[in-house]
Amino acid sequence: MPQPLPSAADLARMSLAAQHSLTRGWVDDAARLDLLAEEHAFDLRLATDLELAGERAVHFRPALGAATFLNRWVTARPDLEAMLSLRFEGLDPEKPFVDASLTSRPVVGADLPALLAVSREVYGASAPARLRIWSSAPLEEWTAALPHLRSDRRLLAAPLAELREREVPAGLTLRPTRDLTHSAEAQAAYGAVDAAHPAHVGQARLIGEEALREVIDAGTMFDVLWQGEWSGYVGTLPETQLGLPAQVVQELLLAPHARGRGFGPALSTLLARALSDDGRVLSGTIHGENRGAREAALRAGRHDVGGWLWVPLT
Repeated sequence: MPQPLPSAADLARMSLAAQHSLTRGWVDDAARLDLLAEEHAFDLRLATDLELAGERAVHFRPALGAATFLNRWVTARPDLEAMLSLRFEGLDPEKPFVDASLTSRPVVGADLPALLAVSREVYGASAPARLRIWSSAPLEEWTAALPHLRSDRRLLAAPLAELREREVPAGLTLRPTRDLTHSAEAQAAYGAVDAAHPAHVGQARLIGEEALREVIDAGTMFDVLWQGEWSGYVGTLPETQLGLPAQVVQELLLAPHARGRGFGPALSTLLARALSDDGRVLSGTIHGENRGAREAALRAGRHDVGGWLWVPLT
């Protein structure tokens, strides 16, 4: 049932407690709490701003009304509260899900029945198919105990300074991307991967042209060159992610002719070298079932510090 809203500072403390212990050494707790409070201030706005909720209703499902699109702070168990919201996978109005974006303490398997029950109680009329939760625990730890769970995206990160010193193959370099000259080749590269690996479809795709221009304009988009030939894209944007000052990966792609050579891990190293040395982490999400991309990121020195899980609501 709905409960009085906590403050942004309260939400920040809860959020910090749910993060991977490794990340607590990357940023001072006090600074991270301030950044988390800024992030969660928007969650609180989404819990109270009917005008904003109405805009979301019009975009997705007008018949549900604005109030349905407000974030809800609810009690799932006597010792567990959660921030729930109605979301849509891939922004598709036909794919609603309930997002437990924040909980008062880290979620464990025994909490799932209660979270499912309150999600059905609050959002049953919206017919969401799944609940999404966050956990810093290893993916395999969850799926070994609860095989019906499915992974959404995992967060892989490391301080830029830790990534710069690794060796890279001779002849593999980066240069700043100036325009969209190679965007068609990049799209074809994704298409080739999808054709060869049908399970890959939906796990990764080229960012849109507008987003690509944004990264180029920021000066953090790079062409991958293999022996002088265009061979892919890597790019980031400076953001705050889970309270971490980060360069968040927007694109990381190798063209077909550069695949199978072990270049994947080197892309993170080259990217870390190309970005400003300002104490940020290199951070990015990878679909939990995209084993090749996950393993490349881990070999590059990035760490799996948690991710989102899908729990069936029916």
